[in-house]
Amino acid sequence: MIIRAVAALAAASPLAYASPVFAQEATPLVAAPEPNGRGVISYPPAFFADAQPTTALEMVERLPGFALDVGDDVRGFEGAAGNVLIDGRRPVSKSDDLEEILRRIPASQVERIDLIRGGAPGIDMQGKSVMANLIRTRANSAQGLIALADRQIYDGRNVLGLRVEGSGRVGDTAWEAGFVGGQGPDDGAGEGPRVRVNDAGAPLIVTFVDSEGLGTNGALTGAVEHPVLGGRLRVNGRFFMDHFEYDEVNFGGPLKEVTHDENDLTETELGLSYTRPLGARTSLELIGLRQTADETYESAFDDLTDLYDFTLDSDTTETIGRAVLRFRQNEALSWEVGGESALNTLDSATRFALNGAPVALPAANVRVEELRGEVFGKATWRATRRLTVDAGLRGEASDISSEGDVALEKSLQFVKPRVGLTWAQDDKTQLRLRIERSVGQLDFDDFVASSSLNTGVLTAGNPDLNPEQEWIAEAAIERRFWTGGAFVVTVRRAEITDVADRAPVRLPTGEIYDAPANIGDGVREELALTLTLPFDRLGMKGAQLRGEATWRASEVEDPTTGEDREISGLRPLEWEAHFSQDLPQWKANWGVDVFGGWRETYYRFDEISTTKLKTFVVPYAEWKPRPDWVIRFEIPNVTERGLRRTRTVYAGPRDTSPIAYVEDRDIQFGKMYRLRISKTLGG
Repeated sequence: MIIRAVAALAAASPLAYASPVFAQEATPLVAAPEPNGRGVISYPPAFFADAQPTTALEMVERLPGFALDVGDDVRGFEGAAGNVLIDGRRPVSKSDDLEEILRRIPASQVERIDLIRGGAPGIDMQGKSVMANLIRTRANSAQGLIALADRQIYDGRNVLGLRVEGSGRVGDTAWEAGFVGGQGPDDGAGEGPRVRVNDAGAPLIVTFVDSEGLGTNGALTGAVEHPVLGGRLRVNGRFFMDHFEYDEVNFGGPLKEVTHDENDLTETELGLSYTRPLGARTSLELIGLRQTADETYESAFDDLTDLYDFTLDSDTTETIGRAVLRFRQNEALSWEVGGESALNTLDSATRFALNGAPVALPAANVRVEELRGEVFGKATWRATRRLTVDAGLRGEASDISSEGDVALEKSLQFVKPRVGLTWAQDDKTQLRLRIERSVGQLDFDDFVASSSLNTGVLTAGNPDLNPEQEWIAEAAIERRFWTGGAFVVTVRRAEITDVADRAPVRLPTGEIYDAPANIGDGVREELALTLTLPFDRLGMKGAQLRGEATWRASEVEDPTTGEDREISGLRPLEWEAHFSQDLPQWKANWGVDVFGGWRETYYRFDEISTTKLKTFVVPYAEWKPRPDWVIRFEIPNVTERGLRRTRTVYAGPRDTSPIAYVEDRDIQFGKMYRLRISKTLGG
């Protein structure tokens, strides 16, 4: 897999939503739990003042004990939520990243941020144990931003980024518009040795890899909100284009291999939401959303003996309709009922040729259509000052059909209950318990053949799959300390049915392909830690350390060997740490962001491949000579971390065949230098 990193510029752009939840309550002067013990901590702008934030994202990232979750990339709207609400509601967008939405909201328009732990009446927690609710001011204003970034890459390339945005409010009408675009390097490419040895360790191939990838993209966004028929109507849109190219040359002795990949993607999105009170305690929300994505992927591989060509064209659409009725029974109990329907389509055409001659692939040309519906009921009950119950029941049904090389029809139905309990021992300590049935979604990409020509791997498509189902049990304990300190420990276990992994497909001709498949039952266990540690009491005023880490273990029976192994693609450890120090007297701050290395292992019938990404370190300094100017300098990848891929390839199925060879690529990517200057206009 090619790892892409296209840097985003910091920006700001607000748009007001409907009346905020809890807006009738006074904002506390300090960031402390509310005295009624309902598990909501309100953080006013004063809490973030020393950091001099310019965007809502910078404020959210500094919430003690909170880790931003941008949501899942799934079909439908109900299951794709992140853990940030804006004025009590989810943004009506799926393609517009939650981080980008928060970047467009200026800090000056944030009235406060409510951190909701375990649930609160009137708030849809979407199955999350902790939710941030960003409340914006309602003042008339207009504000814009222009930002320019320049990145110098170690190999001499220079890439630019531009962000131009504006937003405002006139009376009851709010609007926003913006453009962000630029280039970014593939930090999984670079230079390094490639060594292939046989089972005895004797060298078969010793070459040097020189690879380079670059993405160029641009996005236009806009939205307008206005009162209509006693409610508020919001319309938002997004247009996005991306072009990515990857080139790789392997050379050494008489051997020379050349790879060229190109990927073009165009996305559109149109969203509408309408919210209207139906009484003092009842409200209605209607949502419509349509997305399209057109993508073309081309790959060519030439080893001076044979020329391989692979092309994949795919068009996807999603159309969603959703309605939710909310009712607040009293200050302790609220509930909601609703439903949504979604129509998803995929048209995919795959072509593979060897020296110009077409080669047949299983499930190469497929049209997939899915009609899915979901109904749900949810309730939040604050049973006592200490105990909160957050429960929900969802039922989903879908009809999936495929045409083309593989004709198939199937219907799926699932019931998904969830119960969460939160016990507040006191204002600083919480215990949270959750049990839930979760059902994944079929990945339409698994229905279609794919390839990685520079490794010689072809993957067949398989439309006859079932989604993974999990019973998840989770327990978390949270302890808050000092001013702004928090520590959260979470353990969870998932019992999995129909694990989605890979298995061999044997054709009548005797050929064997690797394909997506359900391979049986499995288990996943996780331990997660989240820490916010302020250093004021340790002698470093304005300094803090934020970090999160997840340890993960899994087990499933291998469909080829019959032995137990980990589930493909699950990382045993993921972690990151962020140290920062605010220097308000110098109108500056500095820090170091560290994104920990990880490992992914995938199991095919004739291969075990492991990718290891090393730790990525970014020191930075930011200066704000005036409130409307921000100058930031950073050194991404100061440790010059690289990417290592190791493939153990067998002569046939792993249970009966010896190892043919082991190949190792150790690709290094150097440090970069990045300067960003932004200017806020108006406000």
